[in-house]
Amino acid sequence: MSFEGIDGERMRRLADARHLVDALERALLGGLRPADEQGRVSRPTRHGELLLMPSEVGGHVGVKVLGLAPGNPARGLPTISGLYLLMDARTLRLVAVLDGGELTLLRTPAVSALAARHMAARPIRTAVVFGSGPQALAHIETFHALHGLRDVVVAGRDPERTERLVRRCADEGLRARAGSARDVPEADVVLCCTSAREPLFEAELLAPRTVVVAVGSHHPEARELGDDVMAGAQVVVESRTVATTEAGDVVQALGHGAIEETGLVELADLVRGEPLADDARPRVFKSVGMAWEDLVVAVAVHERERASR
Repeated sequence: MSFEGIDGERMRRLADARHLVDALERALLGGLRPADEQGRVSRPTRHGELLLMPSEVGGHVGVKVLGLAPGNPARGLPTISGLYLLMDARTLRLVAVLDGGELTLLRTPAVSALAARHMAARPIRTAVVFGSGPQALAHIETFHALHGLRDVVVAGRDPERTERLVRRCADEGLRARAGSARDVPEADVVLCCTSAREPLFEAELLAPRTVVVAVGSHHPEARELGDDVMAGAQVVVESRTVATTEAGDVVQALGHGAIEETGLVELADLVRGEPLADDARPRVFKSVGMAWEDLVVAVAVHERERASR
């Protein structure tokens, strides 16, 4: 069997943030219905979690196989690793194998940037970023490319990793410094990219119409945003069904009566023109990551690989 192998380094060279965001937007405008897709298949292992994420979009079928090992950073290894298998939808023959960890790093901030494109009430120039790992950097780079980000405050738990990310941001031409939740009032966007299981900041810190993106958890028992933030915001999710079963920020707020499921706005509806309320509430996008997003991004990268030959 003949197929292309695309490693992480090659994927980074091929991927363009705007191209990926536009591909995701076209998929939703073309009628893709995230609500029809099943959730991820998750199996705990002794040292982490195994994830399977299958999807079919247009002429392709794909599945991401990932391992999540929380102890890996202490070993000098990435938390997430795996493969993406991209197949022709008609023949189900394998056409490409991509680095699954890198695909996640490309997909997640692209979805966040797409949501922000339709949620932001003002230009996004200043970000407070919770977290100092790969997703934090990927979100900063993507929002810099897509939204003209200029100032970044990194609120990380590990001072050394935080300072390293600050220096990396400075190398990208951004004004960057270490900070904390106290900097949230000055942010146009708050990016939550952590493994936190408790809320990162209080709602009273959010300025009117601030965009908050939370991507750190896909488990019902973990959350980055508290009931107060969720209750006071317009909340956008990828799919109500998935958010109300996997997103701890949503699941717990629903359970405590802070929000109602009917108040959740789905990303597809937002992209297709459903407006957010024109009021001063903050705007929250809670993402858990869905298989259709991986497939759309994998196809976009594969098409660029073919075009480059």
